[in-house]
Amino acid sequence: MTTAATATTDELLTVPEVMARLKLGRSTVYDLIRSRRLTSITVGRARRIPVDSVRDFISYEIGEAA
Repeated sequence: MTTAATATTDELLTVPEVMARLKLGRSTVYDLIRSRRLTSITVGRARRIPVDSVRDFISYEIGEAA
């Protein structure tokens, strides 16, 4: 059984998880967040990036490369 909290947690990634998915370094991920190319939220002191934001970023970059 999936709860709303579990679904929400699965939809948010940590910076290290985004680093691993995009094969990028920490400062590059933070640069993407700062330049608003990746959307993020702050929960307390933790930065979280929605999975959809990562997917949108990849789609946009693929479109730009074509």
